[in-house]
This record gives sequence, C-alpha cells and structure tokens, in this order.
Amino acid sequence: MSRLISLYKSLSDDQIKILRKDVMPSEGVAYLNSKDEGFLLRLACIERIEELDRAAVAVIRLGKKCSDPGLDRFDNVYSDLKLGFINLGKLDLVSKEIEKNMEKMEGLISATSGLYVGLEMLSEMDVVERKQIRLKNRDASTTLQKASFDILDYKIALQRQYVHHLRDISLWGQTFDKVVGLMARTICTVFARICVVFGPYIPILPSVLSTPTRHMRFSSLQIHFNFNNPPSPRVRPVAMSKSGPLPKSPMKHGLVRLWSRDSKTLSPLHGENTRFGAGFCIGIEDNHYFRTTMGLKLLQQACKSTVGGSGLTLRYANVIILTEKYFNSTSTITDYDRCDLYDMLTASLKMSVKSKLRNLLKNEEEWSSMSDNDELLAEGWRDGVSVIMSWLGPMADNTVRWLSERNFEKQNFDVKPSVLLLQTLFFADKEKTEAAIAEVLVGLSCICRFEIQRSLFRDDL
Repeated sequence: MSRLISLYKSLSDDQIKILRKDVMPSEGVAYLNSKDEGFLLRLACIERIEELDRAAVAVIRLGKKCSDPGLDRFDNVYSDLKLGFINLGKLDLVSKEIEKNMEKMEGLISATSGLYVGLEMLSEMDVVERKQIRLKNRDASTTLQKASFDILDYKIALQRQYVHHLRDISLWGQTFDKVVGLMARTICTVFARICVVFGPYIPILPSVLSTPTRHMRFSSLQIHFNFNNPPSPRVRPVAMSKSGPLPKSPMKHGLVRLWSRDSKTLSPLHGENTRFGAGFCIGIEDNHYFRTTMGLKLLQQACKSTVGGSGLTLRYANVIILTEKYFNSTSTITDYDRCDLYDMLTASLKMSVKSKLRNLLKNEEEWSSMSDNDELLAEGWRDGVSVIMSWLGPMADNTVRWLSERNFEKQNFDVKPSVLLLQTLFFADKEKTEAAIAEVLVGLSCICRFEIQRSLFRDDL
C-alpha cells in the first residue's frame, strides 16, 4: 500500500516536472548515463511499470482471500489493462475521490506504523512490570514502592487501550475486501497515469482513449470489478461486502464497472504472447549501452560497459561515499584508513590511480620542501575534487538509497516518491565512472601529501 502511494505521488505533475527539469539534466545523470531525454524517460517508465507489477502481484495474491469475485480475479483485470482491452479514457486522474482514497490509505499506513511502535512499547512495559513483581514478592513493599507499581499499572492500562484503538483503525481491523479494493483501484489509476505521462515517448503503452468501449462503463470514479459478461438487467449488482463473505447492500448508483474478459491464456506475471505484458522490454536501441532483447527486466538490460552490468554498483558507491567522507574530514587520514580505501578498489581502478600518481609525481624532490606553489597546487586539487564530488557524490548517495528503499527485510512505511534507477550508478558508463573516481582519489592523495609535508615543515620550525 505504501509503495502504491509512493508510485502515485511520483507521477504527479510536480514530480514529473522535477524529473525532466532537474533530475535528467543534472550533471551526474547527463555525463554518466545519457543526455537523451526520451531514453531516460523510457528508463523511468520501465521502472515504474515494474514497480506497479510487483504491487499488482501482491494485490492479486490478497484478492484470493476476498469475497468479492471481482477482486478474487483481479489478475484478469490487470492483464486486460496492460493489453489495452480496457478503456481508461474517462478516468479523472485528479478527482477528489481519488485523493480521498489516497488519504484513507495513508491513514491506514500511519495507524499501522503506530501500532507496531505501540506494541513494542507495550512489550517493554510488560518486561518492566514483571521485574517489579519479582522485586515485590521478594522484598517487603514500602508505600513508595506500591505507588510506583500503581503508576506503572495505570500506564500499561492506557497503553493497552491505545494499542487496541490503533488495532481497530489500522489495517488489522479492516476486511480484505475493503483494503484490496482500495489498492486495486489505485493500481488502475496509477497505470492510467503512467500511460498519460509516458505515452508520448513509448508508443507500445495502451492509449488513453476518450470514447468508452464495450469493455467498460464509466459514470463516476469508484471502480467495481466484474468479469465475462455484464449482469442481467434483472439482477441487481451488489457492492463489495464490508464485514463478511455475503453481500450486505446493493451497489450505489454511479459505480464504475471494469468489464474484463476471462482470458485464461493471459497472465499479468508473464508477458509471453502479449502485446504489453509484465515482462516487456521497451526498445532502447538508440543507446549503445543496452541490449534490446524482449522480455528482459530493467536490471538485466545493463551491458558490461555499465557499472551495473559489471556488478560494481554498490562497491563503487561505497568507494565514493568513503572518499567524500575523508575529503570533508578535518583530521588527517590514517594509514589504516588509506589501506582500507585502497582495498575497496578494483584492479582497474588501482592501475588507473597508480598511473595518474606516477605521471603527476615524477619528481619526488618537488615534494621534499614547502613552497607557495605547493599550497596553490593543493588548493587547486581541493577545488577540482569539490567540483567532481558535487555531482558524483549524489549519484552514490542515490544508489545506496535506492537499494535501501527496496530492502524487504525492513518495514517500510514511507510514502514519499522513491529514487529512480536512472539517478544511480547502475546505468553509468563504467569507463567514465572509473575515470572520475580515479581523479578524485589522486586529488585526495595530493591534498593529504601536502598536509603531511606542511605538518613536518611546522615541526622543523
């Protein structure tokens, strides 16, 4: 649910404007990845589609626990959405109803997050209570101790009431039909928004038509799922049950119906034999970095000339972050720190750094005494390293953040738009990245050497 809200927010007009005006023209992305706006937008689209696919897989799995037959077979709806069989032309992507649904989900996420915190606090308080009970049984209790026990019991009682309240208003207290229904509607909305935003750059995306087809009827912004044939006029359609497997009340007037074919041969999880499946690959032959093999996931499309294709993304990100730390440090780098950083380098980077240092420091005698030129040279290196780190550092930080946001071992309730893969080092040209890292390391070495010489010169004085 949190990832769906994050996806929805990442597709807002403001976020798309930031993507096109700030992120893609940024020096790091433009130099290391590509200057082609269309290519970068295609990368962004592929990543958003794959994130939506992962959310849809979870919703499809949860839908099997629902009493509503439409949610139980949401996989067919999602397949037809991606195949373009469902018309989203009249779906208002900025309606108040959609915003209300988002607020409902954010409220559920916030309450669930608070519930986890509240349960942990209650568990800690229970441990303290058990310890005090043991002390009470062992020693004679004074009036002060009894008062302390009473206060603790009162706090625990309040905490239990608070946890009980959070359990009622969080996801724990909701039915599968309600929660899965909210997420299923959001998936349809997000997919339609992706088609609107990236459609001009990716012709394979289903077009958002303005005329409804026989597969869908629109009359408002609530979505109710049905399959195969529309119900008989004599049969009153019913809404999703709120509290049990049996429908309780007739469906409200104005609900949108998504008619979906019972396409048994189609699967939302495997894009074979489909025009636009979950495993699709958008052609990116205009950029020499990537293959155009159909069916490859985004992470599989980086060739060996990229940092990601070489399997060095996190390693280079850690090298850059550690280098930036040493560069901004006011203390002298120790021999242990220097060896630690050197051990993180690949063989090609070690050769590059050694070659640059050898060419720069041919005459060791130039560094044997202090001079004004040495200080000017060190200041020049500081300025040069600072310029490179201004765009290389954010790329490394985004790489670590991207990996952290997708760490499934952590409970992630963040609904902010996530970092895109194009903002990381994954698709960065390996040769350019190594050259930039080597330049920074050489500059850092020269600065450290100057600081050591200056320290020795002062000691001699």
